Amino acid sequence: MSADATSRGRTWFEALGRGAPRLDGGPASVLAADVAIGGETVRMISVVTNPENRFPRAREGEVGLDEGWGVAARVREVLGPEQRPILAIVDVPSQAYGRTEELYGIHLACAAAADAYASARLAGHPVVSLVVGRALSGAFLAHGYQANRVVALDDPRISIHAMGKQAAARVTKRTVEQLEKLGEEILPLAYDVRSFAKLGLVHELIGGVDADAPGTADVAKVTERIAAAIADARAGPRDLSSRLTSREARENRAASIRVREALAAQWG
Repeated sequence: MSADATSRGRTWFEALGRGAPRLDGGPASVLAADVAIGGETVRMISVVTNPENRFPRAREGEVGLDEGWGVAARVREVLGPEQRPILAIVDVPSQAYGRTEELYGIHLACAAAADAYASARLAGHPVVSLVVGRALSGAFLAHGYQANRVVALDDPRISIHAMGKQAAARVTKRTVEQLEKLGEEILPLAYDVRSFAKLGLVHELIGGVDADAPGTADVAKVTERIAAAIADARAGPRDLSSRLTSREARENRAASIRVREALAAQWG
Protein backbone atom coordinates (compact mmCIF):
# COMPACT_ATOMS: atom_id res chain seq x y z
CA MET A 1 0.00 0.00 0.00
CA SER A 2 1.31 3.44 -0.86
CA ALA A 3 -0.07 6.91 -0.48
CA ASP A 4 1.05 10.49 -0.63
CA ALA A 5 0.46 13.00 2.15
CA THR A 6 -2.87 14.13 0.71
CA SER A 7 -4.45 10.70 1.18
CA ARG A 8 -3.19 9.74 4.58
CA GLY A 9 -6.59 10.45 6.08
CA ARG A 10 -8.13 7.76 3.91
CA THR A 11 -5.17 5.39 4.38
CA TRP A 12 -5.44 5.46 8.17
CA PHE A 13 -9.24 5.40 8.13
CA GLU A 14 -9.11 2.14 6.18
CA ALA A 15 -6.22 0.72 8.22
CA LEU A 16 -7.77 1.40 11.62
CA GLY A 17 -11.20 0.38 10.37
CA ARG A 18 -9.95 -3.13 9.54
CA GLY A 19 -12.81 -3.73 7.15
CA ALA A 20 -15.55 -2.04 9.19
CA PRO A 21 -18.28 -0.81 6.82
CA ARG A 22 -18.38 2.88 6.09
CA LEU A 23 -21.59 4.47 7.36
CA ASP A 24 -24.07 5.41 4.66
CA GLY A 25 -25.04 8.99 3.94
CA GLY A 26 -23.21 12.27 4.23
CA PRO A 27 -20.75 13.80 1.77
CA ALA A 28 -18.25 11.48 0.07
CA SER A 29 -15.41 13.51 1.56
CA VAL A 30 -16.45 12.71 5.15
CA LEU A 31 -15.77 9.08 6.00
CA ALA A 32 -17.30 7.60 9.15
CA ALA A 33 -17.37 4.12 10.66
CA ASP A 34 -17.88 2.46 14.01
CA VAL A 35 -14.87 0.36 14.98
CA ALA A 36 -13.80 -1.66 18.02
CA ILE A 37 -10.85 -0.13 19.86
CA GLY A 38 -9.87 -1.07 23.39
CA GLY A 39 -13.07 -3.02 23.96
CA GLU A 40 -15.27 -0.07 23.02
CA THR A 41 -17.17 0.94 19.90
CA VAL A 42 -15.52 4.10 18.62
CA ARG A 43 -17.00 6.52 16.08
CA MET A 44 -14.18 7.22 13.62
CA ILE A 45 -14.33 10.24 11.28
CA SER A 46 -11.96 11.38 8.56
CA VAL A 47 -12.13 14.20 5.98
CA VAL A 48 -10.58 13.07 2.70
CA THR A 49 -9.98 14.26 -0.84
CA ASN A 50 -12.80 14.06 -3.36
CA PRO A 51 -12.03 15.16 -6.95
CA GLU A 52 -15.77 15.15 -7.70
CA ASN A 53 -16.72 17.45 -4.85
CA ARG A 54 -19.47 19.84 -6.01
CA PHE A 55 -17.49 22.66 -4.39
CA PRO A 56 -14.17 22.95 -6.31
CA ARG A 57 -12.35 24.59 -3.41
CA ALA A 58 -12.95 21.53 -1.24
CA ARG A 59 -11.59 18.79 -3.51
CA GLU A 60 -8.15 18.36 -1.92
CA GLY A 61 -9.23 17.42 1.58
CA GLU A 62 -10.19 20.90 2.74
CA VAL A 63 -12.99 21.37 5.26
CA GLY A 64 -15.70 23.16 3.31
CA LEU A 65 -19.43 23.67 3.64
CA ASP A 66 -20.44 20.04 3.22
CA GLU A 67 -17.51 18.79 5.29
CA GLY A 68 -18.21 21.06 8.27
CA TRP A 69 -21.87 20.18 8.47
CA GLY A 70 -21.10 16.53 7.66
CA VAL A 71 -18.59 16.16 10.47
CA ALA A 72 -20.97 17.84 12.91
CA ALA A 73 -23.73 15.40 11.99
CA ARG A 74 -21.48 12.35 12.42
CA VAL A 75 -20.37 13.52 15.86
CA ARG A 76 -23.85 14.37 17.07
CA GLU A 77 -25.18 10.98 15.94
CA VAL A 78 -23.36 9.29 18.83
CA LEU A 79 -24.09 11.80 21.61
CA GLY A 80 -25.88 9.99 24.39
CA PRO A 81 -25.66 8.39 27.81
CA GLU A 82 -23.28 5.66 26.60
CA GLN A 83 -20.60 8.33 26.12
CA ARG A 84 -18.98 6.48 23.23
CA PRO A 85 -15.45 7.56 22.26
CA ILE A 86 -14.94 9.59 19.09
CA LEU A 87 -11.77 9.44 16.98
CA ALA A 88 -10.95 12.22 14.50
CA ILE A 89 -8.35 11.20 11.93
CA VAL A 90 -6.72 14.45 10.83
CA ASP A 91 -5.17 15.16 7.45
CA VAL A 92 -6.66 18.50 6.40
CA PRO A 93 -4.72 21.15 4.43
CA SER A 94 -7.05 24.08 5.08
CA GLN A 95 -10.60 25.25 5.32
CA ALA A 96 -12.06 25.82 1.87
CA TYR A 97 -11.56 29.43 0.88
CA GLY A 98 -13.88 30.58 -1.87
CA ARG A 99 -16.56 33.10 -2.80
CA THR A 100 -19.26 30.47 -2.64
CA GLU A 101 -18.05 29.31 0.75
CA GLU A 102 -18.14 32.85 2.10
CA LEU A 103 -21.61 33.51 0.68
CA TYR A 104 -23.07 30.37 2.21
CA GLY A 105 -21.35 30.75 5.56
CA ILE A 106 -18.35 28.47 5.86
CA HIS A 107 -17.80 30.03 9.26
CA LEU A 108 -21.06 28.45 10.38
CA ALA A 109 -20.18 25.06 8.92
CA CYS A 110 -16.77 24.97 10.60
CA ALA A 111 -18.24 26.28 13.84
CA ALA A 112 -20.87 23.54 13.76
CA ALA A 113 -18.14 20.88 13.57
CA ALA A 114 -16.07 22.45 16.34
CA ASP A 115 -19.16 22.85 18.51
CA ALA A 116 -20.15 19.23 17.97
CA TYR A 117 -16.74 17.97 19.10
CA ALA A 118 -16.70 20.35 22.09
CA SER A 119 -20.25 19.36 23.05
CA ALA A 120 -19.30 15.69 22.92
CA ARG A 121 -16.20 16.27 25.04
CA LEU A 122 -18.07 18.30 27.64
CA ALA A 123 -20.80 15.64 27.76
CA GLY A 124 -18.23 13.02 28.75
CA HIS A 125 -17.42 11.42 25.41
CA PRO A 126 -13.67 10.82 25.14
CA VAL A 127 -12.60 12.65 21.98
CA VAL A 128 -9.19 11.77 20.54
CA SER A 129 -7.52 13.23 17.47
CA LEU A 130 -4.96 11.25 15.51
CA VAL A 131 -2.89 13.60 13.32
CA VAL A 132 -1.49 11.64 10.38
CA GLY A 133 -0.87 14.43 7.85
CA ARG A 134 -1.60 18.13 7.70
CA ALA A 135 -3.51 19.89 10.46
CA LEU A 136 -3.75 23.45 9.24
CA SER A 137 -5.82 26.55 9.65
CA GLY A 138 -9.55 26.51 10.32
CA ALA A 139 -9.72 22.93 9.12
CA PHE A 140 -7.91 21.69 12.21
CA LEU A 141 -9.98 23.97 14.43
CA ALA A 142 -13.12 22.38 12.96
CA HIS A 143 -11.88 18.79 12.82
CA GLY A 144 -9.65 17.65 15.65
CA TYR A 145 -8.51 20.54 17.79
CA GLN A 146 -11.39 20.21 20.27
CA ALA A 147 -10.25 16.74 21.31
CA ASN A 148 -9.46 15.84 24.91
CA ARG A 149 -6.26 14.28 23.65
CA VAL A 150 -4.30 15.02 20.48
CA VAL A 151 -1.95 12.22 19.46
CA ALA A 152 0.21 12.42 16.36
CA LEU A 153 2.53 10.28 14.32
CA ASP A 154 6.15 11.34 14.77
CA ASP A 155 6.69 11.94 11.06
CA PRO A 156 8.59 14.79 9.32
CA ARG A 157 5.85 15.31 6.72
CA ILE A 158 3.23 16.18 9.32
CA SER A 159 2.50 19.89 9.42
CA ILE A 160 0.51 21.68 12.13
CA HIS A 161 -0.12 25.42 12.20
CA ALA A 162 -2.77 28.13 12.26
CA MET A 163 -1.99 29.13 8.67
CA GLY A 164 -0.40 27.45 5.66
CA LYS A 165 3.12 28.55 4.75
CA GLN A 166 2.20 30.26 1.50
CA ALA A 167 -0.64 32.21 3.11
CA ALA A 168 1.54 33.17 6.07
CA ALA A 169 4.23 34.37 3.68
CA ARG A 170 1.75 36.61 1.86
CA VAL A 171 0.35 38.06 5.09
CA THR A 172 3.74 38.73 6.65
CA LYS A 173 5.32 39.83 3.34
CA ARG A 174 8.11 37.31 3.78
CA THR A 175 9.21 34.36 1.70
CA VAL A 176 8.47 30.80 2.70
CA GLU A 177 12.19 30.29 3.21
CA GLN A 178 12.32 33.23 5.61
CA LEU A 179 9.38 31.83 7.57
CA GLU A 180 11.06 28.44 7.80
CA LYS A 181 14.20 30.12 9.12
CA LEU A 182 12.16 31.99 11.74
CA GLY A 183 10.55 28.71 12.72
CA GLU A 184 13.97 27.39 13.68
CA GLU A 185 14.34 30.24 16.17
CA ILE A 186 10.75 30.91 17.33
CA LEU A 187 8.90 27.77 18.39
CA PRO A 188 5.28 28.85 17.63
CA LEU A 189 6.26 29.75 14.06
CA ALA A 190 7.48 26.23 13.27
CA TYR A 191 5.31 23.81 11.29
CA ASP A 192 6.74 20.42 12.26
CA VAL A 193 4.98 18.14 14.70
CA ARG A 194 7.86 17.93 17.18
CA SER A 195 7.85 21.72 17.59
CA PHE A 196 4.08 21.68 18.03
CA ALA A 197 4.45 19.02 20.71
CA LYS A 198 6.92 21.24 22.60
CA LEU A 199 4.06 23.71 23.12
CA GLY A 200 2.28 21.14 25.28
CA LEU A 201 -0.55 20.57 22.85
CA VAL A 202 0.18 16.94 21.98
CA HIS A 203 -0.66 14.14 24.38
CA GLU A 204 1.70 11.69 22.70
CA LEU A 205 3.92 11.40 19.65
CA ILE A 206 3.83 7.91 18.18
CA GLY A 207 7.18 6.99 16.66
CA GLY A 208 8.41 4.04 14.65
CA VAL A 209 5.37 3.92 12.37
CA ASP A 210 5.18 4.09 8.56
CA ALA A 211 2.79 7.01 8.09
CA ASP A 212 2.24 6.41 4.37
CA ALA A 213 1.98 2.64 4.24
CA PRO A 214 1.15 1.27 7.71
CA GLY A 215 1.69 -2.43 8.18
CA THR A 216 -0.02 -4.74 10.62
CA ALA A 217 2.37 -3.94 13.46
CA ASP A 218 2.01 -0.19 12.80
CA VAL A 219 -1.77 -0.38 12.95
CA ALA A 220 -1.65 -2.46 16.13
CA LYS A 221 0.71 0.03 17.78
CA VAL A 222 -1.39 3.08 16.87
CA THR A 223 -4.61 1.33 17.89
CA GLU A 224 -3.11 0.53 21.28
CA ARG A 225 -2.04 4.17 21.78
CA ILE A 226 -5.49 5.43 20.76
CA ALA A 227 -7.05 3.10 23.34
CA ALA A 228 -4.67 4.45 25.96
CA ALA A 229 -5.54 8.03 25.04
CA ILE A 230 -9.25 7.24 25.33
CA ALA A 231 -8.72 5.77 28.79
CA ASP A 232 -6.65 8.79 29.82
CA ALA A 233 -9.34 11.15 28.57
CA ARG A 234 -12.01 9.32 30.55
CA ALA A 235 -9.94 9.69 33.71
CA GLY A 236 -9.20 13.39 33.22
CA PRO A 237 -11.20 16.62 33.20
CA ARG A 238 -13.53 17.32 30.31
CA ASP A 239 -11.98 20.70 29.55
CA LEU A 240 -8.68 21.36 27.77
CA SER A 241 -6.70 22.32 30.88
CA SER A 242 -4.27 19.44 30.34
CA ARG A 243 -2.72 21.46 27.51
CA LEU A 244 -1.55 24.02 30.06
CA THR A 245 -0.31 21.71 32.79
CA SER A 246 2.16 19.54 30.91
CA ARG A 247 5.91 19.98 31.36
CA GLU A 248 6.23 21.23 27.79
CA ALA A 249 3.53 23.86 28.28
CA ARG A 250 5.05 25.11 31.51
CA GLU A 251 8.43 25.41 29.82
CA ASN A 252 7.43 26.99 26.53
CA ARG A 253 4.10 28.72 27.17
CA ALA A 254 4.79 30.26 30.56
CA ALA A 255 3.64 33.74 29.48
CA SER A 256 0.39 32.37 28.06
CA ILE A 257 -0.28 30.54 31.31
CA ARG A 258 0.39 33.69 33.36
CA VAL A 259 -2.03 35.70 31.20
CA ARG A 260 -4.73 33.08 31.69
CA GLU A 261 -4.13 33.06 35.44
CA ALA A 262 -4.33 36.86 35.60
CA LEU A 263 -7.56 36.90 33.59
CA ALA A 264 -9.07 34.23 35.81
CA ALA A 265 -8.12 36.20 38.92
CA GLN A 266 -9.63 39.43 37.60
CA TRP A 267 -12.73 37.98 35.97
CA GLY A 268 -13.40 35.10 38.33
